[in-house]
Amino acid sequence: MLDFPRWKVLSIIATCLFFALLAQPNLFSEEAREHFPSYLPSRTVNLGLDLQGGSYLLLEVQFDRYFHDQLSSTVDALRAEMLSRKVGYQGLGLDGDAIKFTLLKSDGVDVQEMVHKVDADLDVHDKGNGAYEAGFSATAARARKLQLLDQSIQIVDRRVNETGTREPSIQRQGDSRIVLEVPGLKDPERLKALLGKTAKMTFHLVDDSTDLASALRGVVPAGERLVFEEEKDGKQRPCLIYNRIILSGDMLADAQSTYDSQSNEPIVTQRFNIAGAQRFAEFTRDNVGKRFAVLLDDKVITAPVIREAITGGRGQISGNFTPESANELAVLLRAGALPAPLKVLEERSVGPSLGTDSIAAGKRASLLGVVLVMGFMLINYGLFGVFANIALLFNLIFIMGALSLFQATLTLPGIAGMVLTLGMAVDANVLIYERIREEIRHGKSPFAAIDSGFRIARRTILDSNVTTLTAAILLFYFGTGTVKGFAVTLAIGILASMFTAIMLTRLMVSVWLRRTKPKIVPI
Repeated sequence: MLDFPRWKVLSIIATCLFFALLAQPNLFSEEAREHFPSYLPSRTVNLGLDLQGGSYLLLEVQFDRYFHDQLSSTVDALRAEMLSRKVGYQGLGLDGDAIKFTLLKSDGVDVQEMVHKVDADLDVHDKGNGAYEAGFSATAARARKLQLLDQSIQIVDRRVNETGTREPSIQRQGDSRIVLEVPGLKDPERLKALLGKTAKMTFHLVDDSTDLASALRGVVPAGERLVFEEEKDGKQRPCLIYNRIILSGDMLADAQSTYDSQSNEPIVTQRFNIAGAQRFAEFTRDNVGKRFAVLLDDKVITAPVIREAITGGRGQISGNFTPESANELAVLLRAGALPAPLKVLEERSVGPSLGTDSIAAGKRASLLGVVLVMGFMLINYGLFGVFANIALLFNLIFIMGALSLFQATLTLPGIAGMVLTLGMAVDANVLIYERIREEIRHGKSPFAAIDSGFRIARRTILDSNVTTLTAAILLFYFGTGTVKGFAVTLAIGILASMFTAIMLTRLMVSVWLRRTKPKIVPI
C-alpha cells in the first residue's frame, strides 16, 4: 500500500497542481484576470442570486395564444385540403377554441381522415346536417402544454446566455410557469424586452395583384391577410401577403449582425439549414420578379423583390436597424422562436447588500470551521495531523477548482455544503490514524502498522463516502435550485476528500516513512 511508482507520484502531483491552477483565479480581481496570459485558466466560481444580487422573474406561458395560432393555421391547411379533394364547404373558420365548418355534401367524405391528415391531434365531432367541429382533445392539449413548457425553458436559457449573463437559474413551476433568476443583472428591463418577444420569423409571398384600397376597407381575399411594413420615414406601408408560410425561423442554422458593404447600414445575415436552403432556392427560382415578406412576430421587417434565384442558402435582412436592434434580432433568431408568448407575472430585484452579508458570514463560518478542524487534528495526531491538514487545504482547493472549471453557481446553501464537506473531510484520516494506533498497540512495526492502517481503513472509507455520495446524487436529481447547489458542492467535496485521504495523505506519509525510517510512530 505504501509503494508508489514514479508515474503515480507524478499523477498525484499533477492533479494537485491542475486544480490549484483552476482555483487561483478566484484570488484575483476581474481587472487582474484580464491581464492573465491566455494559457492560464481565468474562470471563477459564479455567485448565485442570494450572494451577489440580481433579477428574479416569474413568467407564464400563454398557451391560449399558441392554440389560437395553431388552429388558425389549421383552418388554412384544411381549406387547401378540401380544395384539393374538391369537397364543397361553407362557414369554415375558427370559433373560440374549435374549428367549425359545414360540408355541402358529406356523402363519400371521410371527415375524420381528412382532418387528421392536417393535424392528427384534433378530435372531430359530427353536429348533424353536415356541420362539424374540430378541436384539440384534453389529452393532446395537455401533452402539447408540457412540450411547450420544456421548449420555452430551453429557449429562455439560450436567450439569457446570449446576453452575456452567466449561470441563470431557470426552473419550471407548476404546469405553465417558469422561474428565472439571473445573478448580477441589476436592470431587468432589457431582459424582459428580450423575453417578451416570441421571435417567430416567417417568409410569405406578397400579393401585389389585389387592390390594397379594398383590403384596407376590410375586403381581404381568402387565404390572405393585411400586414404593414414600417418605412424609414416611420410611415406604415400596407402589404397583402398569403397566409401560407414558405419558410420559418426554425430552418435557420445561424444568424449574425453585420453591416452592408454598400450602404454601411446594420443588417442581419442568415444561413439556412439544408432543408431550408433547398426550399428557399426553389421558392426564389419560381417567383423571380415577385416580392416576399419577412415577418417577425407578425410585423413586416422587409419585403424585397426577388431578382434572381438564391441558391447559396444564405440571405440578409435589412430594415430600419440600429446596431443594437440588429444584434438583438440576431440573438433572437439564433436562440429560436418561443412557441408561445411569455407574460411577466412577478419581478423582483435583489440588492447586493444581502449578498455582501451572506458572503461575509459564509467566509467567517468556513474559516472558523477549517481552523477548528485543523486544530483538532493537530492536537490529537501531531505530525500526522499536519499531513491531514495539508490534505484538508487541498480539499478546499479541489472544490474551488472544480466549481470554477464547470462554471458552477455558488449559493448560500452551496457554502453550507462546502463547510459540511470540510468538516467531514478529515473523517477518512481519523479512520486511518485510529487504525494505525490499534495496529501499533498490537505490536506491529511502524511500517507494518501504517501499511495495515491505510489498507484496512480504505474499504470503510469507500463504503461511507459512497453512501453519502449517493445521497448527494439523489438530492441533485430530485431537488431544485438551492438544494441542487448544496448537492453539487457536497458531491465534489466527497470526491475530493476521498482523493486527498487515500492518495495524497498516503503519499506524504510514505515519503516521510521512507526518509526518516522511524522506530516509533508519532501519532
